[in-house]
Amino acid sequence: MEELVVIGNGMVGHRLVEALRDRGGDGRWRVTVVGEEPRSAYDRVALSSYFDGATAQDLSLGDLAGPGVRVRVGERATSLDRGARTVTTTGGTLSYDRLVLATGSAPFVPPVPGHDLPGCHVYRTIEDLDAITAAARAGARTGVVVGGGLLGLEAANALRLLGLRAHVVELAPHLMPAQVDEGGGALLAGLVRDLGVQVHTGAASTAVEAGPDGRAARLRLADGTHLDTDLVVFSVGIRPRDELARAAGIAVGERGGVVVDDTCTTSDPRIHAVGEVACHRGTVYGLIAPGNAMAEVLADRLLGGRATFTGADTSTKLKLLGVDVASFGDAHGRTPRCLDVVVNDAATGRYAKLVLSDDASTLLGGVLVGDAAAYASLRPLVGSPLPGDPLALIAPQGEPVGADALPDTAQVCSCNAVTKGDLVRAIGEGCHDVPALKACTRAGTSCGSCVPVLKRLLDKEGIAQSKALCEHFPHSRAELLEIVRATGTTTFSALIDAHGTGTGCDLCKPAVASILASLGNGHILEGEQATLQDTNDRHLANMQRNGTYSVVPRIPGGEITPDRLIVIGEVARDFGLYTKITGGQRIDLFGARLEQLPAIWTRLVEAGFESGHAYGKSLRTVKSCVGTTWCRYGVQDSVGLAIRLEERYRGLRSPHKLKSAVSGCARECAEARSKDFGIIATDHGWNLYVGGNGGFTPRHADLLASDLDEAALIRCIDRFLMFYIRTADRLQRTAAWIEAMDGGLDHLREVVVEDSLGIAADLEAAMDRHVATYTDEWAAVLADPDKLARFQSFANAPDTPDPTIAFTTTRDQPVPVGLGMPSLRTREDAR
Repeated sequence: MEELVVIGNGMVGHRLVEALRDRGGDGRWRVTVVGEEPRSAYDRVALSSYFDGATAQDLSLGDLAGPGVRVRVGERATSLDRGARTVTTTGGTLSYDRLVLATGSAPFVPPVPGHDLPGCHVYRTIEDLDAITAAARAGARTGVVVGGGLLGLEAANALRLLGLRAHVVELAPHLMPAQVDEGGGALLAGLVRDLGVQVHTGAASTAVEAGPDGRAARLRLADGTHLDTDLVVFSVGIRPRDELARAAGIAVGERGGVVVDDTCTTSDPRIHAVGEVACHRGTVYGLIAPGNAMAEVLADRLLGGRATFTGADTSTKLKLLGVDVASFGDAHGRTPRCLDVVVNDAATGRYAKLVLSDDASTLLGGVLVGDAAAYASLRPLVGSPLPGDPLALIAPQGEPVGADALPDTAQVCSCNAVTKGDLVRAIGEGCHDVPALKACTRAGTSCGSCVPVLKRLLDKEGIAQSKALCEHFPHSRAELLEIVRATGTTTFSALIDAHGTGTGCDLCKPAVASILASLGNGHILEGEQATLQDTNDRHLANMQRNGTYSVVPRIPGGEITPDRLIVIGEVARDFGLYTKITGGQRIDLFGARLEQLPAIWTRLVEAGFESGHAYGKSLRTVKSCVGTTWCRYGVQDSVGLAIRLEERYRGLRSPHKLKSAVSGCARECAEARSKDFGIIATDHGWNLYVGGNGGFTPRHADLLASDLDEAALIRCIDRFLMFYIRTADRLQRTAAWIEAMDGGLDHLREVVVEDSLGIAADLEAAMDRHVATYTDEWAAVLADPDKLARFQSFANAPDTPDPTIAFTTTRDQPVPVGLGMPSLRTREDAR
């Protein structure tokens, strides 16, 4: 095997190694990755989410180390010996057959006097963010960001989230001069000011002055004015990290960057460069999409392919301080004799501009501020004939561009260089829904802005997206719920007689049972409803692999008294149950036979416990840290809120299980961002995150609303949960529901937070009805002899245990025979 050394463990270096693995390159190359940061690669594009509660682990792209790949973190490359083909690092010397420079870039700090004073920061790495956070917690109240570009506005938002008064100082006449034009920049400045960030454009910084303690205390401006501050963040651009190449005599560009050809090869044929350190045809790209494209090309070349990199789309779509901003193509109108079509609506906070060819027939580029919904449709049309009136394409009520208007060469997903032609071929090969297209082409898996176009392509190709719940109902689950609500239907038989065919199946029966339960149609084991339930709901317990059941009493927020702990222990001891503390801060009791369940629950209910609904498609737990009650870092009472939420939403039937958590500070000990709805405390209230989950496809929740007081938070959660229950598909988790929703998180925010559909009062009233009518399912069973009759293994011998169930003992606890794990033994024991 040949030795490949990759210097740089950032996003592009990570993508290169992944691409090699995907192509089977681990059989040809032995890869060593050297990174100077003290951790594995992480998502630098999402760095600002670190201030929204994301952790370093949340941002991690995963560990590359594995067969054929070594990763050396916290190690810096110091020199190259091209003749000997070696790299010297702070950890030793490495030999290579091929070397890849993926060192990225470094922040540029203008050489103004005082730029290196204590209290001056840059905004590039997790360590930088930790330093800014430490300064804020040490008493800083005001911060100034020098630079009003993309990273500058993200830094300003970070200061705002930390509770500081934020200023942005930009030398250019408007914000984001590299991405948007003067009109868009002016509107953006107004929207940013409305959020409480002070904007100073056309302002040159001349010096940073120290206060009595020697730390940065004032920023001097060229017009003679100044800004008093507690810290300064420089974010005025980046410079390629090309020092290794320079010292080794490898060609660099006039303005920096390692010169590469279309194969990403430098002036030394054994050395390559990708990402922000590379200078291709005179351009250094500061975006992730071109870096990913370079990584894919180089991976292909390293395995004998013929791929080339001939340039990249520099279009961008982002949300800065909650404001949508997008630019694409010739956004600044530099093409000779080009024409502009502009809609500037300051009243609604919306700016849109299209740049057209001199005959107004071809789209050259555009800028969108405030509303970037048209970006996914417009960006792939750059260089193509316009499909209609350009003003109609950006008018507030304009229709989205049809998929048939895009040429096959149009790049629908710029993040992963996926064209319309690629997607059409994938559809032809059997990818007949959005998840399949994502898995096959990677389109939509990065920023997600192209997902609406994927849906329109499926429609255009004639792929019908069936909404039918099953063969017995032509309706979706959401449609059936509305039918049940409108008609007052209370039974499955009435629903299928009026709106379906046949007698039903194991798909539609539990789904309809869930709909009836979510609309408050009585106990799930009442009458006909009992026959609709699946195995777990039928017996109000989770069936285990040996035919026994688990018992999970509700423990809101994980808080439990010693007396109740004793009751659980006594029940487990008296019935011979296996006990385990769950990840949701409850105690699970395993091994209960069917006929034992009523006796077990009798004792638990008498002690004040309720069903934990571990068996149902319903709220499972609201996990919490200890918050301000005990923790010195806590800023809100997370336990109190978790208990209130769990007691409010207990028993709520939904399309899929629901999990929640409350963290008392940004350290996020309760792991709230891995839940369907998670809450993280701030100094000013609570941030609400939605759409997270673990499982086969882990996903971190996204911020829906911030700095809410408790009443506003509960209103938002009420609306979110009821909207989910009414519109999601069968067995669809909240993450998949949001992803499949037209408009995604933005649309959800409009409905739940802004009440754009005018249904908020109805959603809140529905939740109030649930809270008012809640009763514990197990307590109701114990009070009803007919329901109790269900809990017996044999109809003619109610108290006879199932003779096929047997246990053995492992680690002093009962486990199913043949399924227990043997205890580990030492070598001496084995002898």
